[in-house]
Amino acid sequence: MDHKLFHIKGLIEFMPRVFRDDRGYFLETYSEKWFAPFGIQPNFVQDNQSVSTKGVLRGLHFQKPPHAQGKLVRVSTGKALDVAVDLRKDSPTFGQHIACVLDAEKQNLFYIPEGFAHGFVALEDNTTFLYKCTDFYEPSAEGGILWNDPSLGIDWGVDEPLVSPKDEVLPVLKHFDSPF
Repeated sequence: MDHKLFHIKGLIEFMPRVFRDDRGYFLETYSEKWFAPFGIQPNFVQDNQSVSTKGVLRGLHFQKPPHAQGKLVRVSTGKALDVAVDLRKDSPTFGQHIACVLDAEKQNLFYIPEGFAHGFVALEDNTTFLYKCTDFYEPSAEGGILWNDPSLGIDWGVDEPLVSPKDEVLPVLKHFDSPF
């Protein structure tokens, strides 16, 4: 199993070994052992799944403490551009983001710790997005940042994404008081 670290501390892309033959393929989609070299011991308590058509953009979302969530995300079909924005106010990379293409062919995964806003855009029809969370969904802890905030400079790679009305009215970063 290979991995890639990014310039923003805590973000990790995992590339598991995929064993393919004429019957199909096999891979591990999660192992605690992957995190041990980084001193991380995630306790995933909830799994979520969504299916999106090409151009659907979901995010940028997070949950506030004490219900903040770390996430391990992947796609099982299709392809998505996944984005994590650092919202940790004492971080030297506050307001910066990393974009990672999740691809069902590669079977790569992206780990996003607590303190980040998260979103993705489906790059293919019928993209099945799966994620493990370190805390349960709590509506009262929901938060978000506007997906197209110019100060973030995120290139989503989609001209006119389909965004929910709720995601269209999230605050921009400069009007955001980080709880992290």
